[in-house]
Amino acid sequence: MAAPLSVEVEFGGGAELLFDGVKKHQVTLPGQEEPWDIRNLLIWIKKNLLKERPELFLQGDSVRPGILVLINDADWELLGELDYQLQDQDSVLFISTLHGG
Repeated sequence: MAAPLSVEVEFGGGAELLFDGVKKHQVTLPGQEEPWDIRNLLIWIKKNLLKERPELFLQGDSVRPGILVLINDADWELLGELDYQLQDQDSVLFISTLHGG
């Protein structure tokens, strides 16, 4: 079984409003059989952090279009997106580019 992971999850660009206005979360993901990847992290975020209007953050099993995802300051598209396997002390940043008006 894989050991628990400590990961920093951060929300910006207005996305933090869906998480009680909290931008930075230091989270410990429990040990499990499968390695943690971004797909599993999104499910965990939905269950544990997301406070309101999940449709503004998630679409299907991914983030909705208009939300940039950076893993350790690199675009997740370069790292395998949902399949990226999280490492201990990774930093995952979600930035909303969707703005009301």
